[in-house]
Amino acid sequence: MTDLRALWDFDDPAGSEQRFREAADVAEGTERLVLLTQVARALGLQEKYDDGHAILDHLAVGDHEVAARVSLERGRLLRSAGSPDAARPHFDAAAAYDEDDALRIDAIHMQALVAPPEEQVALHERALAIATGSADQEARDWDASLLNNIGMTHADAGDFAAALATFEQAVAARERIGDDDRTRVARWMVGWALRHLGRTAEALAVQQGLKAELDALGATDPHVDAELAELGELGA
Repeated sequence: MTDLRALWDFDDPAGSEQRFREAADVAEGTERLVLLTQVARALGLQEKYDDGHAILDHLAVGDHEVAARVSLERGRLLRSAGSPDAARPHFDAAAAYDEDDALRIDAIHMQALVAPPEEQVALHERALAIATGSADQEARDWDASLLNNIGMTHADAGDFAAALATFEQAVAARERIGDDDRTRVARWMVGWALRHLGRTAEALAVQQGLKAELDALGATDPHVDAELAELGELGA
């Protein structure tokens, strides 16, 4: 089976669409159908929702994995188009598929994104339990994103102490995975939570550390600059 992650560049959905189409052209059976579900997802990221649905409409779903992926991507298209309530049953259907941990986690995390606030943490924690107990590394590596989502749910509820603790766990997960860019984002979240807790000196140290790393790479991040400006105004 083709490694779907290797074909994705979420910053370039049009390019991703082309790669998935080319891969589907030479694939057969279930693999071809799975690749086409990713074509639909890439179309959705380009706001071509009708085109995405048209792809899914033409996929035979006798295979349980394909059926789950069709449900997941149809739900994503509906949510992105502004219909979260219509998306939820599709995410529920995808989450019922339990033969692929990573796919199931993805579906549950999408359930959480369209659920009422009071249900979101429980859903993300359900997905996190599957991730931490999985033998599949792709599923295991979902923990970083899920921890970030749990932290944001706590932050949205105004509980920045719980958010900070969760964001710190997310940093450790990102460091394990080894993605420097995403690790910096996770560290930014820690600094952001520290500022909201009034721990401005610690927050400043986090953002200054990120700024120094970015400077060394010849890169910039407006979010880091914005936090530094905010902390400067606070007199940290």
